[in-house]
Amino acid sequence: MDEQQVQDGQKWLVKFLQLSGLPTLVHSQLNQSEMDESFWLILDADQTLTPAQVEALIGAQGAALDALQYLANTTLNMGRGESEQLAFTLELNGYRVRRQAELKELSDLAAQKVRETQEEYEMLALSSPERRLVHTYLKSFDDLDTYSRGREPDRRLVVRLAQPHGIHPSESEFA
Repeated sequence: MDEQQVQDGQKWLVKFLQLSGLPTLVHSQLNQSEMDESFWLILDADQTLTPAQVEALIGAQGAALDALQYLANTTLNMGRGESEQLAFTLELNGYRVRRQAELKELSDLAAQKVRETQEEYEMLALSSPERRLVHTYLKSFDDLDTYSRGREPDRRLVVRLAQPHGIHPSESEFA
């Protein structure tokens, strides 16, 4: 862990919010859950942001928070080699915690459906960061594979039974 990079992330986000007219404190925390391993930059909204400001920062289905998170990751990792990059997750008002719980539940339901039907299951309406979380979580299931298909804004995550090594559905006579 590069403590300096985490501190730089905090400082960058505080400055960005200040320049946006939304001054607030930012705390950091290493998150190592079954869905995500990243450094969380947690915006302290309780004392400084109005409910309307919190709502605007999160945006519809978390779109504004996702965009700010993308900007933070791109900016804070610019010029760093892949092994030096840190993953940052922005948390505001418990949104990420709630959404990760929802995604875990949706992932478990998709896994159950694939196992029952033996057919692919397409998860709808997930943002890029959410698809990454689901891919990461479902990696722990040896009997399942995931992949994404389509193009933004209509890119979908697909869950399917794991294929024997070297055999892909497009190559199979049964595909």
